[in-house]
Amino acid sequence: MNRVCVINVVGLTPSLLSEAPNIAAAGNVSPWKSPLPAVTSTCQATMLTGSLPRDHGIVGNGWYYRDTQEIRFWQQANSLVQGKKFYEGFETAKLFWWFNQSAPVQYSATPKPHYGCDGSKVFDILDFTECCLTQRLGPFPFFTFWGPHSGLACSRWIADAASIVLREKRPELSLVYLPHLDYDFQRFSEPSMSRVREVDECAKTIIDAAADVDTEVVIVSEYGLTAVDQPVFLNRELRREGWLKIRSGPFGEMMIPGECDAFAVCDHQLAHVYVRQPEQMEEVQAKLQSVPGVDRVVAAEELGLDHPRSGELICLAKPNAWFAYYYWLNDDVAPDFARTVDIHRKPGYDPCELFMTSKFRAMRKLVRKKLGFRYSMDIIPLDPSLVRGSHGLMTAPDRGPLIIGSGDLPTEMCGFSSYVQERLRRQG
Repeated sequence: MNRVCVINVVGLTPSLLSEAPNIAAAGNVSPWKSPLPAVTSTCQATMLTGSLPRDHGIVGNGWYYRDTQEIRFWQQANSLVQGKKFYEGFETAKLFWWFNQSAPVQYSATPKPHYGCDGSKVFDILDFTECCLTQRLGPFPFFTFWGPHSGLACSRWIADAASIVLREKRPELSLVYLPHLDYDFQRFSEPSMSRVREVDECAKTIIDAAADVDTEVVIVSEYGLTAVDQPVFLNRELRREGWLKIRSGPFGEMMIPGECDAFAVCDHQLAHVYVRQPEQMEEVQAKLQSVPGVDRVVAAEELGLDHPRSGELICLAKPNAWFAYYYWLNDDVAPDFARTVDIHRKPGYDPCELFMTSKFRAMRKLVRKKLGFRYSMDIIPLDPSLVRGSHGLMTAPDRGPLIIGSGDLPTEMCGFSSYVQERLRRQG
């Protein structure tokens, strides 16, 4: 049995490889095709199962749960992915890949805060590696994994953790996720290439550990990011037509999805639009198609997204545009969570969480926390024009996702499952 380590370097494209010599030397390089939407959860589920969203059910980073009438993003339960994963049957270490909670693997590590009854939160990870990672490496730098301080520290920590697990456990298959290249490519239209060199050094840590235990390395990415300059507010357009239902209250305006005739779940450059009555479909489609920044509005089956979790319609943005989830018409009545990092309460993806209104304001909030006063970390700006990069659509091959490895490389993510199993079963 051959050992294989898959390193997922988010946002890496062929055009960036000149700044990543360690990654580029790992094998043959080939662009490959992602599903739609080209977002983390959907791409990873496609790689893991070898099937399209219509079959595995991960139609985005989040979707509308019709049975509970809730929009939920960034769920981690392995049971959400429908279909067999390629790692089943192999001794596997799954480190920070998505859908890690209760995954049938021998070793795993994934972010998981502790939640108090008073709403407080203590950041931590679930560590089932038997390697005591936080004792040896210190606490996982959660604030660099997402939010205004997102950056190198989280990828550095994950790389060091992966090297420990590789050397001490020698799993047949390792899956490692390095996230931080993604962040500045959303913050800036022309991010510093030092981010690429940083993630290359993180990858080298894992590559060196893999070499020490005679493990083959495969490197993948999920998507490439494209420069954007036009936020599009689909829910505001639907609200102006009277199709969106809102409840006003002490914490701002809240959308009531179950009462809406139509609403959009916005996820980067693709949005699922849920339409309550079939007879309204054409009217809603025509309205959204007329919105500046919208490229196409199509039925889910046209994109391989015809799964019960999908919206009745799918909106695709123009290449320079992206979909902001905002549904309020006046920032004075924005929901209280809008100005915080709150990925599970927001009814859409919010890249504004990568920015902050001011460091001074954040410091004041931290002082209140340490003094034991009630506080809200409301430091996120309500300014989608700050966002300069997005993804979710198909891109040119040199600016899209890639795979690096040995043998016959798959040209689509659907072929990754078979490819890895073939690499594992070859004689080591």
